Amino acid sequence: MAILTAFSTVVSMAAFLAICWWAWSAGRQPANAESAMLPFALPDEPLAASQERSPGGANNTKQEH
Repeated sequence: MAILTAFSTVVSMAAFLAICWWAWSAGRQPANAESAMLPFALPDEPLAASQERSPGGANNTKQEH
């Protein structure tokens, strides 16, 4: 049982190191740079337009009696 545990640990560590090597390899740099800019590629929404869309939605703080 100890041999199986040791073998699975070594295989898991090798897989982890292979994934790290692949992720930071020189061939992945353009894809990583593009992925890093994705959050900034979203269009900006004007504040007034977002308030007009939800007059009675969950963000409404007025309480009607």
